[in-house]
Amino acid sequence: MLFHVILDIVPVYFISAKETGMSTKYEIETVDVTQPHFKKEDLLQAMMYRYATKKFDPDKKIPAEDFQAILDAARLSPTSFGFEPFKLLVIQNKKLREKMRPFGWGIQAGLDASHFIVILARKKADLVYGSAYLEHIQHDVKELPEAVYMLYKDAYTNFAVNDFKNFESERAAFDWSCKQAYIVLGNMLTMAAYAGIDSCPLEGFQPAEMNKLLGEEEKLFDLGHYGVAVMAAFGYRDEKPHRNKTRRTLGEIVTVVE
Repeated sequence: MLFHVILDIVPVYFISAKETGMSTKYEIETVDVTQPHFKKEDLLQAMMYRYATKKFDPDKKIPAEDFQAILDAARLSPTSFGFEPFKLLVIQNKKLREKMRPFGWGIQAGLDASHFIVILARKKADLVYGSAYLEHIQHDVKELPEAVYMLYKDAYTNFAVNDFKNFESERAAFDWSCKQAYIVLGNMLTMAAYAGIDSCPLEGFQPAEMNKLLGEEEKLFDLGHYGVAVMAAFGYRDEKPHRNKTRRTLGEIVTVVE
């Protein structure tokens, strides 16, 4: 019931974000969803084209505007309560990539790709109401009226404390943030495929060592607020897939309850 009240108060828009370079402005444009012009066949074809690329062409680079589209897909991704508890590190420094190699048995080929992204997830300190981050999201980004802010606070606190028990441990809170990060990851992979760009999601790394390298030694993020969730490489394949794509049938993965 509480969520229905929130939706009645807050206007709901289908939005697309516009940025110039790495602008920090919150600019949105409403889109008329009564006349959708998207072709599902194009998206499905892109998803059939996509595969976890194991060898990238180190000399072929992604055009800036195409990579910007991948970043926009991340920015426009849905997250629980719209809290966006993630951050992207675009690692283009070759020396830093080499420093990462010893701590990532599964990221070796990806480090040769045109672009390499580390997705960070926020920790418990940023996920409690009253934190500087959530205040920024609710007041600066969403610009919520005070009444709606209080509704969000009550709904989220009940959800986090009683339903998902996100605050019972640092790990529980971080895992919840990581779930949001994986939504972002999926959308970036799909956008890349739609643009004819190859990719590979990457989990084969040592979290403690990678956090120490990127957070403590390189000081790219504050370990009190972030941790490495997952990584991804983007570029162009240097070889064809060694086998055809395989997936379970819809009959195996879907149960319709009527």
